Amino acid sequence: MGPVTDDEDTRYEAVRSRDARFDGEFFFAVTTTGIYCRPSCPAVTPKRRNVRFFATAAAAQASGFRACRRCRPDAVPGSADWNVRADVVGRAMRLIGDGVVDREGVAGLADRLGYSARQVQRQLTAELGAGPVALARAQRAHTARVLLQTTPLPVTEIAFASGFASVRQFNDTVRAVYAATPTALRAAAPRADRPSRRTAPPTAGIPLRLAHRGPYHARSVFDLLEREAVAGVEEVAGAPGARTYRRTLRLPYGIGIVAVDERTEGVSGAATHPGGWLQARLHLTDPRDLTTAVQRLRRLFDLDADPYAVDERLGADTRLGPLVAARPGLRAPGAADAEEYAVRALVGRDAAARLVRTCGKALDAPCGTLTHLFPEPAVLAGAAPRGPLGALTAALADGHLRLDAGTDRDDAERTLLALPGLDAGTVAAIRARALGDPDVAPPGADVPDTWRPWRTYALHHLRAETMEP
Repeated sequence: MGPVTDDEDTRYEAVRSRDARFDGEFFFAVTTTGIYCRPSCPAVTPKRRNVRFFATAAAAQASGFRACRRCRPDAVPGSADWNVRADVVGRAMRLIGDGVVDREGVAGLADRLGYSARQVQRQLTAELGAGPVALARAQRAHTARVLLQTTPLPVTEIAFASGFASVRQFNDTVRAVYAATPTALRAAAPRADRPSRRTAPPTAGIPLRLAHRGPYHARSVFDLLEREAVAGVEEVAGAPGARTYRRTLRLPYGIGIVAVDERTEGVSGAATHPGGWLQARLHLTDPRDLTTAVQRLRRLFDLDADPYAVDERLGADTRLGPLVAARPGLRAPGAADAEEYAVRALVGRDAAARLVRTCGKALDAPCGTLTHLFPEPAVLAGAAPRGPLGALTAALADGHLRLDAGTDRDDAERTLLALPGLDAGTVAAIRARALGDPDVAPPGADVPDTWRPWRTYALHHLRAETMEP
């Protein structure tokens, strides 16, 4: 988990020192200006008596504060706690990030969590200062800003693509959150972000900066993605250090094709502003999928991790210390599609490629070597009704096994182990990658408890040592 920030004096010291390690872990608002910021905001530090602290941007917005135009607090990496925590609040935050409230409402969120809507509302409000509707609203506002400032889409299309039910609701929310009309917010975009309104080609896609906190060891992530790439749905092109990962995505409303560059960017040489971002480009058949697609990429690239907490714990270990020093910011990649990864973990890369060719849906317009979507569980269950693959895909297709962002990891593990043909090692891999559990130790592995709660990262360090020359 991230830095200890429960004490408000500690939080204020983080603000005074503009400590970016706390970005996304909390937000602060200034009562005299009506603005809320990330801790590393470069503006003049406000007086302590004028500062209020919030656990989420949504809570600050609900209290009437608008987002700072200098530090863009809505664009920070999410709190690492949501990946670590297995309780209802952590699971709810992962589902809200995936767009469940926008698609299924609060009732759908509560049903996935196994709680009543009232219980979910109460727990989120008590801990985060905002309920599911407010949290989803803050996310929609951020999506709207990204689309307004990086695409030439008409404002009306952006309103519905961001998840708003009406243009009026969209306008009211943008004014409340950013103190500007959508048109003014678009005009205020940094010059480097603005697309040409007249000449931007329809194939340009949506440019994205996928922010991360702290150092990011991109080489190990791209090495892993290159080794695992399944032909037809994934490819990694280019030389180490300048590679691009591309893949197809099956999304709730349509299809996506994404390209993510290996080279990280950000503020170099500034100790007070560590972190940066991965450059990405996203092509969507339906812009309403933007939020979901971004969250799935963030899980795949482990962009909401807290490398400071991970490296501090593992770096103190005699065995791991030299490995952590050699690869600061090493990540534990997740999966862009949890159900897809479960099938791949079971059958392996080559067999997965064959399934793509025989059962995958072909793209209407292939994009280079990307030709298919990975086949859905129901399709695979019909094509392979017997054996371990049939059992796994049937359980996924009928809902007996759920691997969505808010899944209870222990329940999912028990269900997986009860399926025929899935050994404990395969189930551990699914838990670590598909469910994003940062503390998984495969059966029989020499992994001491002192590595908790980061055993998944510890194993990635050990594997990286054997894989890199």
